[in-house]
Amino acid sequence: MSFTPHGRHLIAGEWVEGPSRFASSPASGPVHQFAIGTPELVARASEAAEDAFWSYGYSTRQERAAFLEAIADEIEARGAEITEIGTHETGLPAGRLEGERGRTTGQLRLFASHIRDGAYLDKRIDKALPDRKPAARPEIRLFQRPIGPVAVFGASNFPLAFSTAGGDTAAALAAGCPVVVKGHSAHPGTGEIVAEAIHAAIEKTGVHKGVFSLIQGGDRKVGEALVTHPLIKAVGFTGSLVGGRALFNLCAQREEPIPFFGELGSVNPMFLLPEATKARGQSLGEGWAGSLTMGAGQFCTNPGIAIVIDGSDADIFVESTRAALEKVAPQTMLTDGIAKAYRDGKDRLDLRNSVKPVLSTESVERKASPNLYETTGEAFLADHTIGEEVFGPLGVVVRVGSVDDMVRLAKGLEGQLTTTIHLDSGDTENARNLLPVLERKSGRVLANGFPTGVEVVDSMVHGGPYPASTNFGATSVGTMSIRRFLRPVSYQNIPADLLPADLV
Repeated sequence: MSFTPHGRHLIAGEWVEGPSRFASSPASGPVHQFAIGTPELVARASEAAEDAFWSYGYSTRQERAAFLEAIADEIEARGAEITEIGTHETGLPAGRLEGERGRTTGQLRLFASHIRDGAYLDKRIDKALPDRKPAARPEIRLFQRPIGPVAVFGASNFPLAFSTAGGDTAAALAAGCPVVVKGHSAHPGTGEIVAEAIHAAIEKTGVHKGVFSLIQGGDRKVGEALVTHPLIKAVGFTGSLVGGRALFNLCAQREEPIPFFGELGSVNPMFLLPEATKARGQSLGEGWAGSLTMGAGQFCTNPGIAIVIDGSDADIFVESTRAALEKVAPQTMLTDGIAKAYRDGKDRLDLRNSVKPVLSTESVERKASPNLYETTGEAFLADHTIGEEVFGPLGVVVRVGSVDDMVRLAKGLEGQLTTTIHLDSGDTENARNLLPVLERKSGRVLANGFPTGVEVVDSMVHGGPYPASTNFGATSVGTMSIRRFLRPVSYQNIPADLLPADLV
């Protein structure tokens, strides 16, 4: 059975029309019309979220866990329809969307289990010391409380796992925070059917209907209205550096500044140490090509830079990468805008005399073909634009003279989501010198792997120093991401019958 969107916003349990509509731009299949958001709808959704907070924010962990699990169940019940419209809108293959749906429902259930356990509350109790001299000590108890309504911006490259019911939404709802989602116009039908699943879970569990709203479309004013609304207390965002930085600035300039948890992209550099390159140069090139072109390179963890010591071993690595990339057929990109930005990124590199093309292809319309360049460490450090993210299947090899040059280059990097070391046993001492630099530059450091898989587990950090993200102490993946939407509260000498149940 096919899903046909009705194209309306969901505001506190009501499907609401807008003053005008926009047409979707699917990679295939029918075009649909969707209502365009307005600042007035943002205000309505934010007010409903604040009203919901007074019950949902004080609900039990068991009630919230049941709600998260109900959302997961309702998404799975619509699985085939989600895959169908998702493939039409994004051009992603069905298998990728089915895997992403599993990740989405999996992280909802993971958060349900996490809050049932209760360890995230970080309870601390200091008993009263009435006989302490020279002054008695009061009883003080501390635990984590939800902060209030949260705004979430859907991501273009993950229509499920980072969008309507994605990681930011799951973490906020688990914490006890109502959510207002600004849907991404690249996949509005997918956003709508997932919103229907959340709405069904609200009806099933009886939580306040203002706990979730979805606002579709709209120009920049809608996003600005959302992050500046006085009832919104935090923002979760996955997207471009330019767009994210603009919203971050608005959050900081509010009369009451609020945290903006933005994941803004990364080039995720890999460092190939000499023994590993000598022993495995060909297979490393093949593996890099596979990671670089996975999903048309449209992952924020796409490893776009490879640093290698110049010489014959580097030649083998580069040639292996080129040969593997040459076999990759053109892939459909998520949007026309992303495809144009990819072509513009290639053009930027083509204009630099210090960058040499190894594999140069032509990408037409919404299709992207892989490209490979190489440069020197000196040129890379002298021209920061060489290291700017090109969102798509494009890689840059940086040839350096020594491991010391690698360390020097690493120290010059901006903040990254990930960094990777490829090493063999003979590279251990060099890796030991490199690792402190890389852990200072990134949120996740890998050895002998590729960063394009992000596990949704307790130990995952998906974030990093700016500009990879706007808050280096936070993650947008894994159970620790709930901390973004909590704040500690101390209770001093509060009678036991007034204390929150989780703190007794």
